Amino acid sequence: MSKTYVEDIDFSRYDMKNEVRASYQAARGLTPEIVEAISKQKKEPQWMLDFRLKSLALYHELPMPAWGPDLSELDMDEIVTYLSPDTGRNHSWDEVPQDIKDTFEKLGIPKAEREALAGVGAQYDSEVVYHSMKEELAKEGVIFEDMETALREYEDIIKKHFMTKCVLPSDHKFVALHGAVWSGGSFVYVPPGVHVEVPLQAYFRMNAPGSGQFEHTLIIVDQGASLHFIEGCSAPQYSVNNLHAGCVELFVREGARLRYSTIENWSKNTYNLNTKRVIVEKDGIMEWISGSFGSRVTMLYPSTVLQGERAKVDHIQVTFAGRGQYLDTGSKIIHQAPYTTSRVVSKSISKNGGIAFYRGLLKVEPEAYGCKSNVECESLMLDNLSRADTLPTIILKNDDIDIGHEAKIGRISDEQIYYLMSRGIGEIEAKAMIVRGFVEPIANELPLEYAVEMNRLIQLELEGAIG
Repeated sequence: MSKTYVEDIDFSRYDMKNEVRASYQAARGLTPEIVEAISKQKKEPQWMLDFRLKSLALYHELPMPAWGPDLSELDMDEIVTYLSPDTGRNHSWDEVPQDIKDTFEKLGIPKAEREALAGVGAQYDSEVVYHSMKEELAKEGVIFEDMETALREYEDIIKKHFMTKCVLPSDHKFVALHGAVWSGGSFVYVPPGVHVEVPLQAYFRMNAPGSGQFEHTLIIVDQGASLHFIEGCSAPQYSVNNLHAGCVELFVREGARLRYSTIENWSKNTYNLNTKRVIVEKDGIMEWISGSFGSRVTMLYPSTVLQGERAKVDHIQVTFAGRGQYLDTGSKIIHQAPYTTSRVVSKSISKNGGIAFYRGLLKVEPEAYGCKSNVECESLMLDNLSRADTLPTIILKNDDIDIGHEAKIGRISDEQIYYLMSRGIGEIEAKAMIVRGFVEPIANELPLEYAVEMNRLIQLELEGAIG
């Protein structure tokens, strides 16, 4: 998830651990009593508590994933699923407690708000501690709230859309877990015909050791409207496991457009088991721009359902896996309507024994005649210890279609490194130059500041400075 305008994103240089007292902390583990206590703490309506308990029952019934990374060391009995910092939600940056403010100042959040964003929400552990949006957007009817506020003020909309149409608790074990213990996150509604010209951003900081973060993002871009939304996240390095199991539900109505940008930089003790999905209606356009850095294990496959005629999606993503990391990422696209279009550009980099795995699904339903899709996967290994795999699943139920798939896997060239070093460039910088050229198609899709940040992350990964 993305982080902007960061002066230095090597978090290990900062003492940002255990800074903030908690006003409430759930017991470790996962029981009905813990779920009920979370709901009571939040003063939720009865239907949400019922939803949580049903999701918890599903979590215990559903199996662990039988494929992909090993999750056997993730022990839910050792995870704190809810931890509320000792502060309420603030609309002025001056009102935020100094210890929390210092953390976000180091990450560049206030500067990002001042210079480039139309609105910002900042979450610390399980709760949003700061939220602000420009007045002119509110006058146009744009809603940008944290999920707890949205549940109180827009309950009918939330009840209609929250894990009922896009993502369901029955989809897999960890989204059922999310449904049981979710907390924080963002709700955005853009009215018909409104174009939000400047991005909105939500930023999530998981700061406590042995904790989980389960934010929920729900975005509705109504007919003919447009939005660019950016999410960011980080966590300090601890010797115990942390868990991130957020959920993103997106709705792109007829003729609307949504760009969702993410550059994730979790610490390498984090299990990142996130779920993201969008439903795109007639003539709608969805753009996923994502980068995965950090985490011990990532299992993340942004999914798109092209539900309306001529709906379109682009998935553009980059993954960087270093020592001790297993990043299992990809995309899922389901063509359900005629003349829909999809494009996937996926690039992965692995070094020092890291594993980068692309796991994709492309499915064309019988009624989706005239659709087009192209998938390009490229993997770059920086040494003999690393691994890159591509596992595309393609299900075609219609032959009136145009489908293409291409995959390339290779090592960084010793000749290229030698050539650059012979011109006076150091080995690390030579590798960084080659890698930056490799990911240039993704960088070109990002605003300048985010492209610079991605290059900085690559540089730090090559230096071994992250985690």
